[in-house]
Amino acid sequence: MLVLEALTAGYGQSQALAGIDLAIGAGEVVTLLGRNGMGKTTTVRAIMGLLPSVGGRIWGGAASFAGDSLLGQPPHRVAQRGLGLVPEGRQIFPTLNVEENLIATAADRDGRGRWTLDGIYDLFPRLRERRRNSGGKLSGGEQQMLAIGRALMTNPRLLILDEATEGLAPIIRAEIWAVLAQLKAEGQAILLIDKNLGAVLRLADRHVVVEKGRSVWTGTSAELESDPALRETYLHL
Repeated sequence: MLVLEALTAGYGQSQALAGIDLAIGAGEVVTLLGRNGMGKTTTVRAIMGLLPSVGGRIWGGAASFAGDSLLGQPPHRVAQRGLGLVPEGRQIFPTLNVEENLIATAADRDGRGRWTLDGIYDLFPRLRERRRNSGGKLSGGEQQMLAIGRALMTNPRLLILDEATEGLAPIIRAEIWAVLAQLKAEGQAILLIDKNLGAVLRLADRHVVVEKGRSVWTGTSAELESDPALRETYLHL
């Protein structure tokens, strides 16, 4: 599905990505791991066509989804190809209510979409209870549920989550990890950024470790768990 090959990108004259290699197949869960400022979010922004229009650009390499190049594509074209993003900071529409947030992104391009309002409300019952509340009045955890629901309403072939559980209460984190496990069991492909190593080791099939804008290691959860030197060097764990 998604393939990045030696992807490089930057902001102005500053190089942020120096060579990212990554591949995600149908139904796989893959993580981007690394310390803060190493290029994980920039990688996601490059994939989604979200580098700033002034000064931010792809310098080289390749990024493709289902065989079609993503380089130079605007965000709406990337989304139309089947990539759904849960961005860092959630970025829900604060003046729209929950239901309006969900409807705003709804898409069922092939007539076989899994995700409808009822489906999202079954996944996150709290959103059904809050469906008439404006997005800006939700708690942080509820906003994250809404951001995930909004991305799913695009019926994506690949779901991308940047900092899936950052800053959330433990009970909300547990609920979101359970939802992601359910999505994986249903065959949803996921690219995930999160600092909770224990949770991502349980969930993901493979991991890509990023250091200074370059992918430096790729392997399975078992391989990462059995290599404390790797975790200490690149993750400080």
